[in-house]
Amino acid sequence: MLNIERPRKTCRLFLAAAALALTAMFAQACNTSQPPNQQVKDSQITTEVKGKLATNVRASSLANIEVNTTNGVVTLVGQVENPEVKRSAGEVAATVPGVARVNNNLQVAATAAVSP
Repeated sequence: MLNIERPRKTCRLFLAAAALALTAMFAQACNTSQPPNQQVKDSQITTEVKGKLATNVRASSLANIEVNTTNGVVTLVGQVENPEVKRSAGEVAATVPGVARVNNNLQVAATAAVSP
């Protein structure tokens, strides 16, 4: 007769470890060290930055710019056409009330060489 109790214990241990890992992962994703009022302020700053970018930066670049705000620090991420758009986006974001600092992590797209 086979001893099937040992594989069951191993399987249960594995499932328990996986469940614990998933629980920790989801708890970390849902946890924030920011108080609710700061989260609202950051959300408002993000909305205002996006609005100003929409009116002051090329529309073709806007779809590629992601804005994130944490504790008043705005981070711009994405890809833009040229250094001027990158600079402009950073300057526009800095003018929004409540912005403490701007991390301009925008990347300038490499232009394809045009052969003569």
